[in-house]
Amino acid sequence: MTLETAAERVTLPLADPFTISRSTQTDAENLIVTVTDEAGHTGVGGAAPSKHYGETADTVAAVLSDLLADVESVGDPHALEQIEARMRSTVADNPAARCAVSIAMWDLAAKRVDLPLYRLWGLDPSATPVTSFTVGIDTTARMHEKAAAAAEAGYSVLKVKLGGDRDREIVEAVRDAAPAATLRVDANEAWTPREAVTKSGWLADLGVEFVEQPVPASNREGLRFVYERSALPIAADESCVTAADVPAVADRCDIVNLKLMKTGGLAEARRAIATARAHGLEVMLGCMIESNASIAAAAHLAPSVDYADLDGSLLLETDPFTGVDLTGGSIDLAATDRPGTGAVRDDR
Repeated sequence: MTLETAAERVTLPLADPFTISRSTQTDAENLIVTVTDEAGHTGVGGAAPSKHYGETADTVAAVLSDLLADVESVGDPHALEQIEARMRSTVADNPAARCAVSIAMWDLAAKRVDLPLYRLWGLDPSATPVTSFTVGIDTTARMHEKAAAAAEAGYSVLKVKLGGDRDREIVEAVRDAAPAATLRVDANEAWTPREAVTKSGWLADLGVEFVEQPVPASNREGLRFVYERSALPIAADESCVTAADVPAVADRCDIVNLKLMKTGGLAEARRAIATARAHGLEVMLGCMIESNASIAAAAHLAPSVDYADLDGSLLLETDPFTGVDLTGGSIDLAATDRPGTGAVRDDR
């Protein structure tokens, strides 16, 4: 069988500048991958590289031709494990690049049997958690406005970025703006262990559900210190990249935040979820700032996890792709009437 492959680089402007404790982002550079079979079925995937994990759009573009050559060499859209193993052998790093190809191949495989991806995996669409909507760091007044607007739009779970000297002021403002919302906070490695423990006390008083990545990933003992003393559950994000990292954090967090762009593909993401379950951990499925070319695939995996943070495409000013409906935070897989991931290009 002959498979035709292609890749395209796109720059996607954000609706608002997105600030976390270590950086500000105004646009997202994604790469879009397509794989087409002889019958005209086309699988679509996307890469959203993160500099924090050593990837850029340039590094993804540099290796995509080699990864797509692996796909063409295998030539079988259902030989998914073989393709992903070959890609890992070709490019050990660059997980976002491998992920884009992985998503496109799974999308194509599901389209060839005319099934939505979640059905191909046998997952229950009614088991999907709602996705949180993230409020990035800004002036306190602006964060209050963003939280109020998100709550008005139906988002019942808000993720609040922290990591500065206004943390309590920010959480109080967001709580005031969205009194009924479930709040989660993410420090993106910004706190010291003792600072995190202290803050967990008043965060609990303000009704926060859990704290994500309070300390630097390099401080493994600091993460354990926080986990053992925190008033709230602790989620590990930067400390847990692939399935191989799960055992190392299992005794120092309650939740792991897995992302397709960190794991390197859908098969590896599913292995990471299974590994976390085997270690008694809860699982959150997160994302980068991404097009629906990749977010749609993550949405189909959502029935496998406890929490979802799949708002990457919701933060964009425009997205060339439509995917799974995430209106108001509901991941409505049952309403998905398109095979594969459901990602469809709108601007062509």
